[in-house]
Amino acid sequence: MTTPPELSAILITPDGYASIRKVIGILQAQNVRQLIELIIVVPERDALTVIESELDGFHSWRVVEAGRIEGAGQMMASGVRAARAPVVVYVEEHSFPVAGWAEALLAAHRGPWVAVGAAVRNANPATGASWAMLFLEFGAWVPPATAGERPLLPSHQTSYKRAALLAHDDELDNLLESETRLQAVLLSDGHRLYFEPAAQTDHMNVSRLPNLMMAAYQGYRMFAANRAAQGRWSVPRRMLYVAAGPLLPLVRVYRTLGEVRRCGLLGELWAKMCLPFVIAAIAASMGEIVGYSFGPGSAARKRVTFELERSRHVAKADRA
Repeated sequence: MTTPPELSAILITPDGYASIRKVIGILQAQNVRQLIELIIVVPERDALTVIESELDGFHSWRVVEAGRIEGAGQMMASGVRAARAPVVVYVEEHSFPVAGWAEALLAAHRGPWVAVGAAVRNANPATGASWAMLFLEFGAWVPPATAGERPLLPSHQTSYKRAALLAHDDELDNLLESETRLQAVLLSDGHRLYFEPAAQTDHMNVSRLPNLMMAAYQGYRMFAANRAAQGRWSVPRRMLYVAAGPLLPLVRVYRTLGEVRRCGLLGELWAKMCLPFVIAAIAASMGEIVGYSFGPGSAARKRVTFELERSRHVAKADRA
């Protein structure tokens, strides 16, 4: 097509077409799919056999070879650089946009916003562990929620103006590894963030308890390390946050109780999600303590399986 796309959707697969086939089928249902360019990022192009008939109806599609996977941020950045649309969004293989998602994002991006975030629903709601992870990661953006300008948007569920990302091309891999850091940088550039609850996605959450603990630990180790690096924190400031680390689970429980109550789900959910949430909150706080103390280590690489192979980390009860 000669007219450029309006939205580039970045899909990442570590091992072939099968892992992204479901989300491609769901994107086919978007009523503005003809405006969407698919960017399929893969370590090696030869490992990907695309079923081209399943890509009919999109504006266009292309395959990007990114090399060995060191982290999801590296793969996302490769997709951003290859995209042609003014708006880019990462679509996880375990996050399934509902009807109207793309249209709502594009409509919001006509405003003065550098980033537009979507509301996050639970795609595997059978277990308390799944709800615990949903609220640990996305509590403020679980519907019902109100549209408006926000200081922070949900990681991996947010679309961005591509030009603003490329302004930080030299550090884009690391910024996309931790979108809280990326969004802080964009705010410091003078940009504004917007939450659009009309754009919704069904997110599949880690729900096997041992995996939940490791996902929370590695994710928050990366968050803490990047937060300290971005702010160029002194050693005394890092140690102050380390000392406060044991209090973090209590803070998270308090905040999450408020979010669950806001959603009208306290009576229905809290009893079954309380124990896994406390376990996840403790693991997340341990990750923060280690991240502030010793940096990210290999957290980005260890997170890849949770980000790109989510079905391995979902309880059997959540697969029905």
